[in-house]
Amino acid sequence: MTSSMESAPTPSASDAECLALTRQLRRRGTVVLSLFALAWALAGASGTGSATDAVPVAVEAAALVVTAVALRLGLRKDARPSPRTVTLPDNWARGVGVVNVLELLAIVAVVAAANASGRPAFVPAGIALVVGLHFFPLARLYDQWQYRWTGALMTAVAVAGAVLVLAGLSAGAVRVVGGLACAAVLWVSACHLAYAAEPPGRTDTIGNSGRSRSGERLPLLP
Repeated sequence: MTSSMESAPTPSASDAECLALTRQLRRRGTVVLSLFALAWALAGASGTGSATDAVPVAVEAAALVVTAVALRLGLRKDARPSPRTVTLPDNWARGVGVVNVLELLAIVAVVAAANASGRPAFVPAGIALVVGLHFFPLARLYDQWQYRWTGALMTAVAVAGAVLVLAGLSAGAVRVVGGLACAAVLWVSACHLAYAAEPPGRTDTIGNSGRSRSGERLPLLP
């Protein structure tokens, strides 16, 4: 009778390297998403009153707590490794760079167009739309399926913000709704990435070669 210790597979060196890189990249992704969520939350808090009022101070304090929790989840030492490798497209890193540059240029264009047209209230919705749309190509480039619903929710928030502006809500109210909603989406995405949950039907494991089908030893990317 074989003992459980004898039957347990021994990770190869490439598997260990892949798992270590998985944890590093998941941590980086969680940190980036959490900090951008904090930025959105602070922007939303600015619409609730002056900086020294009780409401914005309370919102900012709560945002710091939630961000700290998300970072703790992503940076904890006992975080489980990703149960699968990814399928990375050719030149995926270059593609990510292109997407990020286009995102930045689009945000600058949105801000400039909104201010030039005398409709600065559309700036939060416009930025949320750009940020939301940029998650869709990243989902493919990183083979990170969670980014599809992150992009969809951010886009929905952008549409809702634009509707609120057209409905005549004040710029402060629109900033509160849009900022806090975007922050919530990014915090949830950060926590989900920290746990590296699997989509239905994905059962690939790292146990064989530790390589993606593109031939790179790169695991689940943030």
